[in-house]
Amino acid sequence: MKYYVVDAFTDQLFRGNPAGVCIMDQWPDSGLMQNIARENNLSETAFLVKRDGYYGLRWFTPEVEVDLCGHATLASAHILFCLYEQSLDELWFQTMSGLMTVSKKGDSLQMNFPARPPTRTRDFHALRDAFAAVYEGVYRGLDFMVVFESEAQVRSLRPDFAALKRLKDEAGADSGALGVIVTARGEDCDFVCRFFAPGAGINEDPATGRAYCTLIPYWSGILGKASMKARQLSERTGEIDCHLSGDRVLIGGKAALYLSGEIYA
Repeated sequence: MKYYVVDAFTDQLFRGNPAGVCIMDQWPDSGLMQNIARENNLSETAFLVKRDGYYGLRWFTPEVEVDLCGHATLASAHILFCLYEQSLDELWFQTMSGLMTVSKKGDSLQMNFPARPPTRTRDFHALRDAFAAVYEGVYRGLDFMVVFESEAQVRSLRPDFAALKRLKDEAGADSGALGVIVTARGEDCDFVCRFFAPGAGINEDPATGRAYCTLIPYWSGILGKASMKARQLSERTGEIDCHLSGDRVLIGGKAALYLSGEIYA
């Protein structure tokens, strides 16, 4: 199968979040896709099969299949627009989270995802153990979200990942959250964040599209604006354009192709 690696939410190689993209004629066994994702050892690998008018899309971390992934969707759209569907301005993807679209917007791409507004929830021992800093509140949306007072706090966090792994058990076995978002107002952008998911085999994700399903409605309400600029403060950094549109979020960014090749599996 054809295989690509794309750096998403950046226009520079070795920045943003690298995602694997596999283009196939038909779905292989789920176990094979999981093994490929584990072999790739990227935070997510996307698998695509073309159908009549849309693409089937699935996402795997090195350990599990996930129900929503932004950066690997952006990476997939970048490959399709550049190499397979040059005449199109919009792509449709059928996923575990429903139908998604990605559109060309100038020299960027814009994903249309469902909003997952957060609600305030109780504190957890696992979070207090994981973060050696005082935070303002704990929320649940698509994932857990912890709000801090300043960008400097978010930037300086050194989480205890073993403690974060305990969060799912403490929150309940039926918790569907993949990870924990940490966020604060930005100094030269609207807001900043980081994303940790050690339970899914990803200690820190460099640039996390799914997080903005929760971040955008939250910060739109706090800041009183629909359009915002965000930065993910990982070592690789991610730059994200954000817009709230009713019960949908528009998540924009650029991408850069790093590698193309063939997987013999």
